[in-house]
Amino acid sequence: MSQDDSTELEHENAGQDVIAVDAEDNEQGLVNRLDAHTGDGIRHRAFTTLLFDEDGRVLLAQRAPGKRLWDTHWDGTVASHPVEGQSQVEAARERLEEELGITPDQYDELEVTDRFEYKRYYENAGIEWEVCAVLQATLSETTLDPDPEEVGGLMWVPYERLHENPQWYRQLRLCPWFEIAMRRDVE
Repeated sequence: MSQDDSTELEHENAGQDVIAVDAEDNEQGLVNRLDAHTGDGIRHRAFTTLLFDEDGRVLLAQRAPGKRLWDTHWDGTVASHPVEGQSQVEAARERLEEELGITPDQYDELEVTDRFEYKRYYENAGIEWEVCAVLQATLSETTLDPDPEEVGGLMWVPYERLHENPQWYRQLRLCPWFEIAMRRDVE
């Protein structure tokens, strides 16, 4: 085993599974999370959640510097993978509370508004090949308690302005799944 292999095996993702899916998001079994994100990757189920305030601003979260892929890039509010037996809505509720301290009483109904497949490589570190559900809700109460292990920064951005003028926000380095979700949301 090379030094690189032992380093990869020690990564926290090596001890977790994700749900492999076909292009229509039908379950194909469990696969190791690290395997799903290295080499040529394995298509798996994911979600991204966009929370808005009552003024139409979207809450962007910067991925923490310790993330293996897309570290310090700006994302929608939360993104992750459901575990076996968990819906994307259940997983999103859990991640909202874990990452940002946002509880279900702070937002209206969280609903799946879209689903798409994408595949993107990140530098020499890995790959995302996901069927990604997009969930949206409006926050009525915007109190946040971010976990610094997950979130590097937070920013409220006028959603309409962001998708109409992406060049104005180029310096943010947006995550590819968020850019796709936002583009599809207004097509």
